[in-house]
Amino acid sequence: MSKKEEKILNQFQDLSKQAKPKPKYLKNILLAFIVGGIICTIGQLILNMLIKYGVPEDAAKKWLPIIMVFLGALLTGLGVYDKIANFGGAGTVVPITGFANAMVAPAIEFKKEGFVFGVAAKMFTIAGPVLVYGIGTSVLVGLVYYLLKLFGFM
Repeated sequence: MSKKEEKILNQFQDLSKQAKPKPKYLKNILLAFIVGGIICTIGQLILNMLIKYGVPEDAAKKWLPIIMVFLGALLTGLGVYDKIANFGGAGTVVPITGFANAMVAPAIEFKKEGFVFGVAAKMFTIAGPVLVYGIGTSVLVGLVYYLLKLFGFM
């Protein structure tokens, strides 16, 4: 590349950097905190209502993730969860509803490719690694715990 071309390229890169919009970190952090907090508060309200209406606490704690995953999947299917995610950013990723969204969104997107190669194959595109590493990590932690207990360290 000639010196003239390098100079033009550098000028273009400088102009690109100046024109690039600056992310609003504080706003994004606050929105993520608020939206994530609202999702978790809704989960707590559901748990409280289950207990209030006579569901034993242990059973209510088992039902809550099922209900939250269902709500996340339902809202994704209706196109509402994406709007919430556009507003709240990372605040929608962390709660369990984000996992449901990660499962349902690719399945919906690829349904035109058929049930097996579209829905079934793409459903685990994002969630698959989460499941693999989550299960793998839990097995390793369980083995370490078992060995520590076996040899009297715990």
